Amino acid sequence: MLRHGFVSLAAAALLLAGCAARSPNAGAILQQADATMGGAQLRTLRYAGSGTGATYGQAYLPGGDWPRITIPSYTRWVDYGNAALREDSVRTRAEPTGGGALPPLGTGEQRTSAWLRGEQAWNVANNQPAPAPVALDARIHDLWTTPHGAVKAALRRPATLRDEGGASVVEFEEPGRFKAKLWITDGLVQRIDSVVPNPVTGDTAVTTFYSGWRDWAGVRFPSRIQQRQGGGEVLDLAITEVQANPPLAIEVPPGMNFADRVEVQKVADGVWFLGGGSHNSVLVEFADHLLLVESPLYDGRAQAVLAAAKQLAPGKEVRYVLDSHHHFDHAGGLRAAAAAGATLVVHEQARPWFERAFAQANTVHPDALGQSGRRANFTGVAGQRTFSDGQRTLQVFTIEGSPHAQAFMMAWLPRERLLVEADAWTPGPPNAPPPARPNVLNVNLVENIERLKLDVDRILPLHGRVASYAELRAAAGR
Repeated sequence: MLRHGFVSLAAAALLLAGCAARSPNAGAILQQADATMGGAQLRTLRYAGSGTGATYGQAYLPGGDWPRITIPSYTRWVDYGNAALREDSVRTRAEPTGGGALPPLGTGEQRTSAWLRGEQAWNVANNQPAPAPVALDARIHDLWTTPHGAVKAALRRPATLRDEGGASVVEFEEPGRFKAKLWITDGLVQRIDSVVPNPVTGDTAVTTFYSGWRDWAGVRFPSRIQQRQGGGEVLDLAITEVQANPPLAIEVPPGMNFADRVEVQKVADGVWFLGGGSHNSVLVEFADHLLLVESPLYDGRAQAVLAAAKQLAPGKEVRYVLDSHHHFDHAGGLRAAAAAGATLVVHEQARPWFERAFAQANTVHPDALGQSGRRANFTGVAGQRTFSDGQRTLQVFTIEGSPHAQAFMMAWLPRERLLVEADAWTPGPPNAPPPARPNVLNVNLVENIERLKLDVDRILPLHGRVASYAELRAAAGR
């Protein structure tokens, strides 16, 4: 979750052929930087190192600091000619609280492999590729805000120049992707200030610092990379290896053309489990309206889920959308839900932060909320809240004491004995043995269920498959 823009290869070719108009002074500064850094003959690049970072968008407290992580191994390959990138890293938690898919503090590491070519983004885990459309903007931004990539991108675009504090500041934009300011001193890119779209926070500032420049066998590259996003540090790398023009073949695997689809599973009369992606939602029907639990990821996923809701209960509006918690992957579709007229139900502790975040428009890439002309309407849950039409009841409870997040909520359907939760437990494969060491999040969820004396039959997790409460208890070592 660390970051964000470019265009299709066909469009890029047209831009190169057109040699987009720019200030002659800006062009001269960029060409000087390209020559100084050794970029003119640079087609591919590999660099590696280690350091620290943070899980962006996964703060423990709404509006709090991004959770710190350690990065003992980091390698990135870039292919400028094919607009391609690969980034492999090993990451471990450096603090006990906060979100992200990393194992709990002290219990293991996470290995990630993130890929991009053109306008296709995917991840690879256990040698299996999976589309990652929500990461596309971040990876395009990462590719074209490397020092050499930024100069190459700016040379293709109209660019302006000003002098500030002894540096040449070159500004350009990749329409619909990002805006950037390059701070160049002595022919070296020292800093890039960029603005990227974000499905939760709107236009979001990213600042990347490049320092400790060295000559690495004919190409100049920094030995330290620091990055801040959304007001907090997300990356601090010490670079120890740089290789110019390594052999590199990044090809899009079959099956990466992605379209959001919703797989519907009826779990009770008037209750549907909406899967088909990395994140699930649950639709609950009331007498004259619908309530949707979770609108995750981004506009595309949210709009697909809302369209499915209309088909399942024609003539009834989605009046409420309940957000389990403030982490960006779970809140990324809320703007689209607000654009459709739904009231957003969030934890009261998170409501002020959400209101501030949604006040910032996405102008780099206008979203559904901006295009609708509506303002998001929030209502808060302070501890617990009940929604009922006299026949069906849905209760919302705070999950207390979880290291994953504060302002963390679950939904309970007492008549159906169904519990909806996100991230507190993700079921493993059917019939898999319980883990040898229970996950603290699973244990905490069971403790909250017992505290509230809920007679749970099945869990509707917002990741993974529908599963029995007995499976959760086994996973928690009960």
